[in-house]
Amino acid sequence: MYSPKDDETQGRMEHALARACDHFGTTATGPVSWGWLGRTIGSRTTDDRWLRVHCGEIAKASAAMTEGIVVAEERISSLVSRPHLHGLHRWESDPYVFEGELIDYIAQPVISPETPDLVEDPHLPDAWWSDLRNSLDALADAEPPRTTIRQEWADRVFPEFLGIPAPAITERVTGHADLQWANITGHPFVLLDWERWGAVPLGYDPAMLYVNSLRVPAVAERVRKEFADILETDAGRLAEQIALAEMLQAVGRGWYEELAPHLRQRAEELTGVTPPTPLRA
Repeated sequence: MYSPKDDETQGRMEHALARACDHFGTTATGPVSWGWLGRTIGSRTTDDRWLRVHCGEIAKASAAMTEGIVVAEERISSLVSRPHLHGLHRWESDPYVFEGELIDYIAQPVISPETPDLVEDPHLPDAWWSDLRNSLDALADAEPPRTTIRQEWADRVFPEFLGIPAPAITERVTGHADLQWANITGHPFVLLDWERWGAVPLGYDPAMLYVNSLRVPAVAERVRKEFADILETDAGRLAEQIALAEMLQAVGRGWYEELAPHLRQRAEELTGVTPPTPLRA
């Protein structure tokens, strides 16, 4: 999953990384790290930072690209464990827009570098779980730059992928909105990738981490234990349905083949309805 989708993408992104290095007066020391379908590329730099370049289409891009990391610096408490921004460079090369972020270099690797869902128990210490909870609690107080999960999306996706109508989303907090195992480091805990953060349904972050843990029951149960005060409420159950709908939508597009049966089983347990199996988009 985490590789350029073709040679053209690879060449475009490697050139963009070089351009961003020139702008910041630094050099990539490699090896490079790829994001989903090659939409991002990153590398450690000679000034001991991390340079990450994101690519989007001009016609589809919005201020949200910049809002994520820049507004995070302005609004998110230092109690949230995350890399900090040291420089931003945005440019266009029709039909693409690029954004280079020079951020803290985080030495410890992410827990799941190949896929967002967990495939083995990382045996995380109690202190890691405390750091996760404390960061999410501190993040909840930040002013969000956007609403990330919208009611209109839920109304459309729930019947198609869960087989039920979507309840109204009435309780929201500020959340990371992409809390999965490819965005979290092992001990010490650091939360990466701040493109999508914003107002999310209450419980959405722990629910997303939970459904991405279903292939490793011990870790899934630990997530439920740590966030039982949220996940075992009506709002938490709705958040879990939202996370399942989002993941099953991705399954319908051809992703998460091995996780898919676990998602469907959990969705049926939660809703009492067997999820439809739509054709791939």
